[in-house]
Amino acid sequence: MNAEGFATELPWMWSGLAAYALATLVAISGVVIQNAGGTSTRGGRSERLVLALLIAGVVLLAAAIAQRWVRIGHGPWISLFELLMSQLWSLGVIYAVAYWRMPRFRASAVVVLPVFWVLGSWLLTLEPKASHFPATYYNEWKWIHVFLGKVYLALLLIGVGLAGVMILRRFPRAARWFGSMPADDVVDRVAWRVMMLALVFDSLMLIAGAVWAQDAWGRYWSWDSLETSAFVTWLALGVGIHVRLTYRVAPWISGAIIIGIFVLAFTTYLGMPYVSPAAHKGMV
Repeated sequence: MNAEGFATELPWMWSGLAAYALATLVAISGVVIQNAGGTSTRGGRSERLVLALLIAGVVLLAAAIAQRWVRIGHGPWISLFELLMSQLWSLGVIYAVAYWRMPRFRASAVVVLPVFWVLGSWLLTLEPKASHFPATYYNEWKWIHVFLGKVYLALLLIGVGLAGVMILRRFPRAARWFGSMPADDVVDRVAWRVMMLALVFDSLMLIAGAVWAQDAWGRYWSWDSLETSAFVTWLALGVGIHVRLTYRVAPWISGAIIIGIFVLAFTTYLGMPYVSPAAHKGMV
C-alpha cells in the first residue's frame, strides 16, 4: 500500500464507512427503544439521524471515489477494492432515497445496514493499489451496464430488508422490533414489487452488457463462468417471482427466497469476476 493512497482517498473512505456504521447503530437502537415502549417522537428523531448519517456516508464516499479517480486516472471499475467502494456508495444513494420515501418500512434498516458493515469490513481488508484500465472499458455501453447493475443490486438489498423482517417476525423477541411496520402480507407484497423492478433492471443490465461485449470483444455472449452465473441469477429471480405469483407462500419462505436471490446476485457481482477468465477482469 503506498503512502499516496493513504494521503488521498482512504481518510474519506474511512469517514464514509464510519458514518454508515453510526447509522446502523442508531437504526438498531431506535427500533429497539421505540418498540419497547419508547415515544414515537424519539423514534422520529432517530430516523432523521439515520438518514442524515446515510447522506453523510454517501458524500464522504463520493469524495473518496473522486480522490482515487484523480490519483489513478480512471473510475472505480476494475479491482475488488474499487468495486466495493463504488458499490457501497451506490447502495447508500439508493437506500437513502428508499429510506426517505418509504417511512412505513424504515425499521427494515436493522436488516439492511448490517450488510453495509459486512461490505465495509471486507473493503478495509483490501489493498488500494492502482489498477490498469483496459481499452475495452472506454465504451458508453459500459457506463449504462454499470448504472443498471448498481440500481438492480440496490433494489435487491431493499427487498432483503423487507425479507429479513418477515423472517425475524417468527421470533417473538425480534417481532416486537417491527411493531410499527405493516403486517407481513403488506411487507411481502411490497418486497416482491421491488423484486419485479429489480428484474427489469437486471434484464436491461444484461442487454446493455451484451451490446458492450459486442463492441469491445466482438461477441454478445460467450457463456463464460461470469456470464453463466449472471444468467442463472436472472433466471432465479424470474423463477422466484413466478413462484410468489403462482402459489400461496408463507411470508418467511418468501423472505428466504429473496435472500437466496440476493446472495446469488452478490456472489456473481463481487465473486465471479475474480475467479473467472472472462474479459470483465480487464485482462484484454
